[in-house]
Amino acid sequence: MEYAAAKSSMCRQCGRSFTPFAPKPILKLRTTEEAPAPETSSSIFGKLEDFWKRQTSSVVECFECKRKQQVSGAATSTICPSCSTHIDLRDYKITSGFSRSIRTRGNVHLSGKGDLASSSVECQSALIEGRLRGNLHCDTATINYSGKIPGRISARHIIVDRKADVHCFRRVHAEHIEIKGRMSGEIIAQSVTVHRKGSLEGDVAARSISVEKGGMFSGQLAIGQIGFAQGELLGKEKPTALRSTESSFQDAVARPLPAT
Repeated sequence: MEYAAAKSSMCRQCGRSFTPFAPKPILKLRTTEEAPAPETSSSIFGKLEDFWKRQTSSVVECFECKRKQQVSGAATSTICPSCSTHIDLRDYKITSGFSRSIRTRGNVHLSGKGDLASSSVECQSALIEGRLRGNLHCDTATINYSGKIPGRISARHIIVDRKADVHCFRRVHAEHIEIKGRMSGEIIAQSVTVHRKGSLEGDVAARSISVEKGGMFSGQLAIGQIGFAQGELLGKEKPTALRSTESSFQDAVARPLPAT
């Protein structure tokens, strides 16, 4: 019996070549002239996204020497031309328990079912929707989570979303914090903004604080020199600055101070 799609064959008795019978009508074979099946919408969107990434570029900073370079948006990693350090550019999405260290110039998304217990997570931006028990350091951190955060957060810009209701056990370091939801804990920052319907409760040490109409702040407040240079992350501040901040909290009146 010959293969159904065979176009020629050879007789086993006389050795002559011949054309076998045509396949049955019920068997439909796709030839080269036929158009392939249309691709699904997800694959089309994926190709468009890949094409867009190839057309765009971004500037990344080396982890070690802080040199900046321009890379393609489709790149997943690069090498620093100055110190040859490997720079990861991939995005990470945490959907379950995760405890390994992450060091990337991409984004990290901690989903609602995720549990991030890494000792060190460094990324460009982070979206926190699940439980954070590790140490997070990034440029921009968006918190959209309700519950307790036992981990440590340090970032240039922190946004507490409107639906968030978080209690931070450890001190939060940032250059600027925007509070649109509810937050409680100890904050050290350059500036703090409590938006309308936002609520902040705890100890705050900052150079400036702004509470919009409809927002609320209660706790101890220390305004003035924090002890770090402009543009420098608070995670690198000197121990003397921390001692001066703690003494400011001890000298403050130990009663809630509602903002007006």
